Amino acid sequence: MEIRSVGVVGAGQMGNGIAHVFALAGYDVLLNDISHEALDKAIALIDRNIERQVSRGKTTAEDKAAAMARIRTTTRLADLGASDLIIEAATERETVKQAIFEDLLPHIQPHTILTSNTSSISITRLASRTDRPER
Repeated sequence: MEIRSVGVVGAGQMGNGIAHVFALAGYDVLLNDISHEALDKAIALIDRNIERQVSRGKTTAEDKAAAMARIRTTTRLADLGASDLIIEAATERETVKQAIFEDLLPHIQPHTILTSNTSSISITRLASRTDRPER
């Protein structure tokens, strides 16, 4: 399966960094958060960070413009339903992460790969809350 679109849940430090990297790599990114303010801050930070890369010669202004055009935002988890890959990068609380996966399930495609950016929570426990622990 070819991954073309990436959904990122959580627009904080990890989520906006993930969105930044995927957009620069050529993927369409849908960045989700419960807060419009968090999404606006994330887009502004991504823009500044890519601009810094441009000023250091790490990327071009054209690549920056293309990457920024690839990032869309939403406050609705259901909007992530068409994503090929969804990366959960919400706050490091197991109940929050479990609720996100449970809320996503009715909306995603059979081929969608679900992942979590967690440093301390058992991925096996998180996966057990889905109908596709192998994905």
